[in-house]
Amino acid sequence: MSKKSKKETDIEEEVNTTSTQADTDTTQEEVVEQLSPEEQLKADLQQEKDKFLRLFAEFENYKKRTSRERVELFQTASKDVMVSMLPILDDFERALLHIDDDKEAEELRKGVLLIYNKLLNALQQKGLATIEVRKGDVFNADHHEAITQIPAPTEDLKGKIIDVIEKGYKLGETVIRFPKVIIGQ
Repeated sequence: MSKKSKKETDIEEEVNTTSTQADTDTTQEEVVEQLSPEEQLKADLQQEKDKFLRLFAEFENYKKRTSRERVELFQTASKDVMVSMLPILDDFERALLHIDDDKEAEELRKGVLLIYNKLLNALQQKGLATIEVRKGDVFNADHHEAITQIPAPTEDLKGKIIDVIEKGYKLGETVIRFPKVIIGQ
């Protein structure tokens, strides 16, 4: 092919490409024009309904999340106060153990026991619960805090709780202090 004919071929291809693109544009315009005003309004209405439903669902999720957070906040709002009261409960329990040994301090024991019970009842009304752990229970690292291990006095106490050093407490469903135990080896 000569240079002239090659240039002419290129020009013809460009003209064909341009006309094809123009045909495509007109078909898209025809499709848009084919939609009647009623159909366009219906399509717009459907889009707006979709937007509204999405916004409504998002708002409902927001309300649920904030109400759930509020309930959690109320349940654990007293957590700091409860945690600070636990050493006082421990001191009362230790005092009661030592007063029980002294037979002459019977009136003192009754007074301390009365105050201890009132404090414990007040805390229990606010959601504090004792985690029950007994000697001989199986040790579970998810529910107990091991202070130390000692040789088990008998074979059946290996891997089990030998002694409870500190009680554990829950506030609602949340553990605020794990029970501290000694386990047998």
